[in-house]
Amino acid sequence: MVQRAPQEPAPWPHQVGVIPLRARSFQHRGAVDQLATRIDGGGTAVLSQVLTGMGGVGKTQLAADYASTAWEYGGLDVLVWVTASTREAVVAGYAQAGVELCRADPGDPERAARSFLAWLTPKAGTRPCRWLIVLDDVTDPADLRGLWPPAGGHGRTLITTRRRDAALAGDGRRLIQVGVFSEREALTYLATSLAAHDRTEPADQLDALVRELGHLPLALAQAAAYLIDSGDTVATYRELLADRTTTLTDTAPDALPDDQALPLAAAWSLSVERADTLRPVGLARPMLQLVAMLDANGIPHDVLTSPPVLAHLATPDTTGQGGPVSVRDAVHALRALHRLSLLDHTPETPHQAVRVHQLIQRATRDTLTAERFDRIARTTGDALIAAWPAIERDTGFAQTLRANAIALAGCAEDALHRPDVHAVLFRTGYSYGSNGQLVAARDHYQHLAGTIRHHFGADHPAAFGARNDFAFWRGQAGDAAGAAETFAELLADHVRLFGPVHRGTLAIQGNLARMRGEAGDAAGAAAAFADLLKRMVRVLGEDHPDTFTTRSHLARMRGETGDAAGAAEAFAALLADRVRVLGEDHPATVTTRNNLAAWRGQAGGAAGAVDAFAALLTDRARDLGVDHPDTLITQGNLASMRGEAGDAAGAVEAFADLLKRMVRVLGEDHPDTFTTRNNLAAWRGQAGDVAGAVDAFAGLLADRVRVLGEDHPDTLITRGNLAGMRGLAGDAAGAAQALTDLLEHMTRVLSENHPHLRIARVGLDYWRGQAKRNKRRR
Repeated sequence: MVQRAPQEPAPWPHQVGVIPLRARSFQHRGAVDQLATRIDGGGTAVLSQVLTGMGGVGKTQLAADYASTAWEYGGLDVLVWVTASTREAVVAGYAQAGVELCRADPGDPERAARSFLAWLTPKAGTRPCRWLIVLDDVTDPADLRGLWPPAGGHGRTLITTRRRDAALAGDGRRLIQVGVFSEREALTYLATSLAAHDRTEPADQLDALVRELGHLPLALAQAAAYLIDSGDTVATYRELLADRTTTLTDTAPDALPDDQALPLAAAWSLSVERADTLRPVGLARPMLQLVAMLDANGIPHDVLTSPPVLAHLATPDTTGQGGPVSVRDAVHALRALHRLSLLDHTPETPHQAVRVHQLIQRATRDTLTAERFDRIARTTGDALIAAWPAIERDTGFAQTLRANAIALAGCAEDALHRPDVHAVLFRTGYSYGSNGQLVAARDHYQHLAGTIRHHFGADHPAAFGARNDFAFWRGQAGDAAGAAETFAELLADHVRLFGPVHRGTLAIQGNLARMRGEAGDAAGAAAAFADLLKRMVRVLGEDHPDTFTTRSHLARMRGETGDAAGAAEAFAALLADRVRVLGEDHPATVTTRNNLAAWRGQAGGAAGAVDAFAALLTDRARDLGVDHPDTLITQGNLASMRGEAGDAAGAVEAFADLLKRMVRVLGEDHPDTFTTRNNLAAWRGQAGDVAGAVDAFAGLLADRVRVLGEDHPDTLITRGNLAGMRGLAGDAAGAAQALTDLLEHMTRVLSENHPHLRIARVGLDYWRGQAKRNKRRR
């Protein structure tokens, strides 16, 4: 089988094996340039290059393009193409070359192969042979032991493989990682493939399909073939993909394009089987099944090495073997999957240690029975809960955990409601709220309440819990009036099912009263809490924790109505009772000490409040540690009270020190960090550095808009603070205009009686008056 090169005849113009045909709509990619660059840079030295990447990225097509180009224009004397999926196939390919080029004995393949490898090294005084050997789809580096082409002469070796073992990178061999198409390449490929059959589709639909297929060349090729064969539109095909009852097999064309051997769903099966044979044997496949439930863009190491995962991997029906599984075993299972390019494992970035293509995830999920799917989904939820810290000091890690929880719910929401509501669904919403993403928390719990109602009915206890959390975060997000309305509806349902004196009913009444206060009706809230307290005492007793909580809310509302001294007196009495019942070190007791100090300060006893906060800070640092969030909050309260006591410069210094610790412990975008920046800016202005305070508030506003959005109450407060500080800097008219714009915005997003509106109106009246006085002076 001889083919003459188009250049001047050479001694051995010979090709062994068949190069695959160039793919339709072939895309010139970065890997092609990498191959060419390294060849050009290598001169006449032997170059051995390895194209590695997951199945479906087009390694064979890239090798075929390179081989065809080198044969036609590269001045090759010999080209050998071997499908190298087994050692026997490599030996057979070499033997065929030995028979055709060296007159080797065809009856002894091993000897013929050795003859060919020896022939590749030229003898002294003979003209060197310019050769290229392509070993396509090497599945095991061990298959090439003793079969690597020689490192001498004027030849080149190109290998394609899904493996990325260290053994492939030695002896001067260079690995080239082949990834998916870029967005431009993917769009061009899909549009060109369809245009060749006179098909055009809306650009937004093509964009969406490219994203949903993760830019994977094999998936795009088979999708194009399906669209052409079926006549379906891209929108219809996307609906098919989005249907959770559809498998990837259902989206494959009847006839595969470009001589492809396997449909997309089967493209990775051999790799999974091979990974499962690597040590620790049998753990790679079940590990990949867990990975298939999580966020393709980054899964934390702590999740995949958590006790629930280890217990799952140790069960006999998971691996077929049973026995204990260690963290080291779990990591090695990830490394096995990494070596077969089924995922990317980068332990040096532990919060996003594992990344995987979304279609590998889907193909993996498609292989699971309904029972196993549910069990793996719930195990994955358990793993997330196990890895989730009680205090989310690292906001980036918390964001990654939420992304994984959302991915899990996205593919297995029903499983997370069988047989009950999985805790990870509630934990996700709490994480949103505790990190200041109040709108996201509100929306999450609203959706959760709907799904629980769908699965269990409106009267299920979990449905009440989700509705309660939705109402709470609705209020925190700035809609206190809407939250009060939701709590009122929830209260009516709870009374209907459990009666008016049920503990849960009383708790909802307390939440309703609290939201009325948040909505601006502090007097009404105080009256509601006073009435509730009587029932609490009658039903639960004077020393019940819920009774104490109601007394705390009542004391606070007294202060909000303007009776700071009465609030301080009520907190003092509550503190005595909590010490008596709970002890001095109980968290509720410590919180009461904090509230008492704050209201004493509001009542005019700033100096005494400073002493109280200083003592509380010492106790919290001792009991919780200096970096605990509650300790940091107490440090902020102490700094504020020092300012209230007349030491504005000391408050600035204290807040500047606190901010450094907040950033280190909680991160730059944590709500408490933002609060500290707000207080630091305010006290800078009070200390006389008005220009610095303006700059600080402007920077804080930009960050709060970025993280919280323009409508968040904290963002609106910052806008008001910035306006007021600009007024203090001499721009009264600008402050008045800024507050006018702010009031218009607040009116759209806050309830009619919200306290923020009243504060903004007072500020607007003041700065309008200042602007008028300044104008008269001129």
